[in-house]
Amino acid sequence: MWRPDLRRDNPIAMTHGPIRILGIDPGLRRTGWGLIAVSGNALSFVASGTVRVPLEGELAHRLAVLHEALSAVVRSWEPDEAAVEETFVNRNAAATLKLGQARGIALLVPAQARIPVAEYAPNAVKKAVVGAGHAEKVQIRAMVRVLLPRAEFDMDDAADALAVAICHAHHRQWARVLAKVV
Repeated sequence: MWRPDLRRDNPIAMTHGPIRILGIDPGLRRTGWGLIAVSGNALSFVASGTVRVPLEGELAHRLAVLHEALSAVVRSWEPDEAAVEETFVNRNAAATLKLGQARGIALLVPAQARIPVAEYAPNAVKKAVVGAGHAEKVQIRAMVRVLLPRAEFDMDDAADALAVAICHAHHRQWARVLAKVV
């Protein structure tokens, strides 16, 4: 769940200027990242990319490479909020555990920068972007291009990360509405 109290200033209460949201689609081979700006209901593309982690070497070294790359993204783009896709649990327990370790790095990097981090299930991201919780990658890519016409992404991982950021943008709007009601 999103916890806006991690920063000194409350992002829900902020009404001036665009908010930069970093979406992260974690993976041990490829981790996608996407940055959007949100101003009211308007979304705009800022940047995206894919961190390619070496396939060989010790797991600790591979995780260090991922940490360094995501830290560089956070330093370069200075997001206000972050959102990370939750782990998809599959039948291979060892693969799921390794993916969880990469996801831990994806959560750690923005938290170390004192950026509030939200987490979303894959079906929630698909539903927020496409309208269906079981959408295909092609549909996600197409809707990201519709919602962010200037978006450029090198791989599906970056498109998925932009979708995570879009999902968070939609959910934070509800948080703002609820904050006004309470």
